[in-house]
Amino acid sequence: METIYLHEPNTIQVEQEPKVIALGFFDGVHLGHQAVIRSAKSIADAAGIKTAVLTFDPHPSVVLSKKRNKAKYLTPIEEKARKVEAMGVDYFYVVRFTTKFSELEPKDFVQKYLLPLGAVHIVAGFDYTYGRLGAGKMADMETYAENKLQVTIVDKQEADNQKISSTAIRQAIEEGSMEEANKLLGEPYTTKGTVIHGDKRGRTIGFPTANILVEEDYLIPKLGVYAVKFKIGNETHLGMASIGYNITFKDDQSLSIEVYILDFNREIYGEEVEIEWFQYFRPELKFSGMEGLIKQLEKDEQDTREYFQKNK
Repeated sequence: METIYLHEPNTIQVEQEPKVIALGFFDGVHLGHQAVIRSAKSIADAAGIKTAVLTFDPHPSVVLSKKRNKAKYLTPIEEKARKVEAMGVDYFYVVRFTTKFSELEPKDFVQKYLLPLGAVHIVAGFDYTYGRLGAGKMADMETYAENKLQVTIVDKQEADNQKISSTAIRQAIEEGSMEEANKLLGEPYTTKGTVIHGDKRGRTIGFPTANILVEEDYLIPKLGVYAVKFKIGNETHLGMASIGYNITFKDDQSLSIEVYILDFNREIYGEEVEIEWFQYFRPELKFSGMEGLIKQLEKDEQDTREYFQKNK
């Protein structure tokens, strides 16, 4: 897959190679997004032409909000690209979302971006909008394109009578409802990071943990303890993860993500790892002494093993 970054004003000239282009922000590349991309690929394959995805970075809210927002993503742009590529897409277009780009009229977006990129067919979700103030609707796109392309609108995708959306997934993750989030994603919610040095306090009480510096763009789940899978290289291990501030020891510590990896004993500092989040067990607790903490960690380990035994 070829990744191409675009910036307003777009300088790409009309290409001879026709494409079917799927439009969307695609944060999470969840089941609804996958339906859009699969539809685009199916149309392209039937016509014997290439498939493309066009998305934006950063999230429009970062640019349009009057507050100083720093977006947290289900899939930062590199992870989004990896997921899109795995679906067999040929081109991945990333438009830099700027104030200038946000002011494009709907017709200009179609004429200055979609047609020059070789679009002959556009696929998007039923609620996709484009152009200044989101005024552009999918039903109007063929008119804006002067009938030079076709449009396919993918209907609302649901799971258990609930609309599959990045907003619903984000809310579930922030509430610790990982099973709900994973159902809508179609796979476990995953964050990536690097193993760094911590206080090494866990090893003194029989629970050595890997401290993870998670890439800053990821949305972090609700504080607490979770059953997770821990991936390092080609290996996958079971674990229990804690997100919190280590309030048993100090009240002014920074947020940390620590994973106690079951049946694992080797140094992995500096390694890039992935955490798949499965089940929320409890909130972060403050203990009056080590005995209470150790007893709770033993229960957390037992809960983790039982969870994965029941959910092989």
